[in-house]
Amino acid sequence: MKRRAFTHVAASAALSAAGTWSSLAQAQAKKPEAGTDYQVVDPRAPVEAPAGKIEVVEFFWYNCPHCNAFEPALQAWTKNLPKDVSFRRAPIAFQESFVPQQRLFYTLEAMGLVPKLHAKVFAAIHVEKQNLARPEAIVEWISQQGVNREQFVAQYNSFTVATKAGKALQLQNAYKVEGVPALGVAGRFYTDGSMAGNMQRALQVVDALIADQRAGRG
Repeated sequence: MKRRAFTHVAASAALSAAGTWSSLAQAQAKKPEAGTDYQVVDPRAPVEAPAGKIEVVEFFWYNCPHCNAFEPALQAWTKNLPKDVSFRRAPIAFQESFVPQQRLFYTLEAMGLVPKLHAKVFAAIHVEKQNLARPEAIVEWISQQGVNREQFVAQYNSFTVATKAGKALQLQNAYKVEGVPALGVAGRFYTDGSMAGNMQRALQVVDALIADQRAGRG
C-alpha cells in the first residue's frame, strides 16, 4: 500500500492478477536490476544486526490489507533463513495515528508475544473487522487474549517502547519507504511489490541481494 493511498484501506483489499501472469513469470526469471527491481539506499540506513550478519527488515502496518496478505509467505520465508541472515520487523508510521499500532508491536516484542499474537492482530483487524487503531481498543483486545492488562499497559507506555517506535520512524525515513509491505536489506537496498512485480518476487529479489552481499558483490 502506497503512502498516498493508506486512507483508502477498505477499498484496496484485493490484489489484481488478471492479465499479469506471463509478465510476472518473465520478471521472476531475470536477475534483479538496481533502479527497476530494487533501489540502492544512499546514504545507508542503520542496521542492528551484529557483525557478520546480513539484516533484512520488513516494513509493515497492521491495518494494511497487503501486509496481511503477505504475512503467510513472509512467515514461511523466515522459517528457512540462513544462519548469516538476521530478520526483524519495523512497523511504519506515515502519520501520528499509526503510532498506537507501532507501540502494540514493540510491546508484543518486549513481552515475547510476537510468535503468539502477531498474526492474530492481523486476523482481528482483517478477518474479525475489529478496529485496533486506538490504545483503549488495543488494551481491551490484548486482555481478551489472556495477557495481563497491567503488565501490557506498563510496557506499552514505557520509555523503551517509545524509543523503539521513534527508531522505527527514523529507519522508515532512512529507507525512504513509500508503501508497505516493503523490504530492506543490509541498510543498502530497498524493494517492494511495486518494483519487484509482487511480494513473492520481492522475496526472490531479497534472496538475490543476500547472495550478492555474501559473495561481496553488493
